[in-house]
Amino acid sequence: MPKSYTERKSAWAEKMTARGARADSIRSKDRLPPGQHLVQKLPVLDLGIHPVVPRAEWRLEITGLVENPVTLDWPALMALSQQEKTSDFHCVTTWSRYDCRWHGVPLAALLDLVRPTDEAKFAFYRAHDGYTTNTPLDALTHPDAMLAHTLDGEPLSVEHGGPLRVIIPQLYAWKGAKWVKQIDFRASDAPGYWEERGYSMLGDPWLNDRFG
Repeated sequence: MPKSYTERKSAWAEKMTARGARADSIRSKDRLPPGQHLVQKLPVLDLGIHPVVPRAEWRLEITGLVENPVTLDWPALMALSQQEKTSDFHCVTTWSRYDCRWHGVPLAALLDLVRPTDEAKFAFYRAHDGYTTNTPLDALTHPDAMLAHTLDGEPLSVEHGGPLRVIIPQLYAWKGAKWVKQIDFRASDAPGYWEERGYSMLGDPWLNDRFG
């Protein structure tokens, strides 16, 4: 019998918790992941393209294996549940910044809106600069994972992915697509831009999981 959406969401959360058990044991001993050093400001790393997308023209498509595919414009995005979360930010290039204060839509709320089907296991992200990346679907259930439009009380700047970027702080930052324009839910995993160039399909900083 097919599972209800509530049952599926619970299973995704349980999977994320189980997968993170080893990482949690490392994190409990040291807030800074292995091989990382602290910085005070977020460096700017990208493909060298900074797309300017006015909010009046901005759209986010949610496609693939979902019961309710949607295309959000900016007012529709802002009408969704909004939260502020403080989390640490870890880049695969070995720097971390503590206590980034993000404001936006929890990715768990986005799941509630589109309701991925039982076959959906992965999310694939596309951005306005041509960038792509991937995550397991269960990563979106993390309480700090969000679609962020505000950083430290200011609207997210273009160089940091504004007007909207993905934040999944339990994974390396390359998994959080800047200038996101599409999230596609899939049954099978597929590599994005950096994954095709040898980076990990998962990218857990607490397991030093940088390369495939």
